[in-house]
Amino acid sequence: MKRWRTKANVSREQLAAASNYSPDTIKSMEQGVRMPTSRVLDVADELCQAEGFLSAAKEYLQRERFPARAQDFMAREREAISLWWYEVMLIPGLLQTKVYARTLIENRYPPLGQEIVEERVAARMERQEILTQRPPVALCFVLHEAALHSPYANREQLDWLVEVSRFRNVVLQVLPFERAISDALMGPMVLLETHDHERFAFTEGPFASELSADPEVVSRVTQRISMIRAQALSPAESARFIEGTVDQS
Repeated sequence: MKRWRTKANVSREQLAAASNYSPDTIKSMEQGVRMPTSRVLDVADELCQAEGFLSAAKEYLQRERFPARAQDFMAREREAISLWWYEVMLIPGLLQTKVYARTLIENRYPPLGQEIVEERVAARMERQEILTQRPPVALCFVLHEAALHSPYANREQLDWLVEVSRFRNVVLQVLPFERAISDALMGPMVLLETHDHERFAFTEGPFASELSADPEVVSRVTQRISMIRAQALSPAESARFIEGTVDQS
């Protein structure tokens, strides 16, 4: 975008004014700090007489609806026939209400542009089609009790957890504080199996994530999630536990 702008002798300020962005935002897009938006690509294409070359880049933006570190996992998630998910502090993305998801995505640092926020919220909601798709996907979630007491976990979110727990293909369990083992404090873990019966383990940290098909890694994550599930409340007990949390909220 910067090369086309320079070639056309268009200043950063001119592009900013035409696309309704600040010059600093245009600069961050040109430096790769921010993802360019569809609007700025279309405006730059016309202003710089790029003959469609810049607008054509919008196709690649659609592939970036998820953070770069999570894209491989999202691709495998769409192929999943079964999925086990353990979360410590947050409600899993597949179980989040739109309000909960938006709150998390908007409160990122450095902050995201509003268009990117909207794209990521929409993408997260689309992912939830896995809950009701046919043939059904076997889904098992275990939530540490701390996730239920997050400031973001309002009554609407907790009610939705109870509702989802009634889906025939969903098993939802809660791990109370007093039952938490040391492995339960090591962070979120996901184990999934694809249509080709490939098994993957996904672990996520604050600055790095890993999707692995290494049998040793998959086995280790399987053992940890299995131990956590064994300590968690049964699905029926968990539903009552969440309902009790709703009453207290």
